[in-house]
Amino acid sequence: MAETSESATDEALLRVADVVGRLMEFWGFKRNMGRLWCVLFLERKPLSAADLAARLSLSAGAISMTLAELSKWGVVKKAFVPGERRDYYEPETDVWKMVSRVFRERELEHVRAAVGEMERATDLLAETDDEALIYARRQIDSLMTLARLGEQLLENVIAGAPVKAEMLTGYDSEDS
Repeated sequence: MAETSESATDEALLRVADVVGRLMEFWGFKRNMGRLWCVLFLERKPLSAADLAARLSLSAGAISMTLAELSKWGVVKKAFVPGERRDYYEPETDVWKMVSRVFRERELEHVRAAVGEMERATDLLAETDDEALIYARRQIDSLMTLARLGEQLLENVIAGAPVKAEMLTGYDSEDS
């Protein structure tokens, strides 16, 4: 009976790891990054690379590269295990800390870069009498308003500040 229970438990945990992996893949990360982090997150004790490879049926090389990427993002770190010579790993367990870091270092940077490019484009179109270019500039201004709204929303979310509905309902592309 214990073997069946252990097998069912392993299956359940791997199902959750696969779901998290798919979510991470949707968010632009590699699926195995989410799977590996989730296995660590669901485990009560640190695991070695060999433990992770066996649990996830991945090669040592794939585990090593994934651990390096996760370490770079600050979501996995080495853990000291007394009496052990090999490296063990544990997850960052503050999920909001991880999400806000991604928002700050990736999404917010993309939005800010987009705003900067749109500003440069409108500067290039500043002195024109051409009706088509005037129209294009108004359209770019509308996109820039939306991008700045996205920037403000991300900044508020990262800072833990309230996001008020007026921020979203106040945007009207006709006003831009």
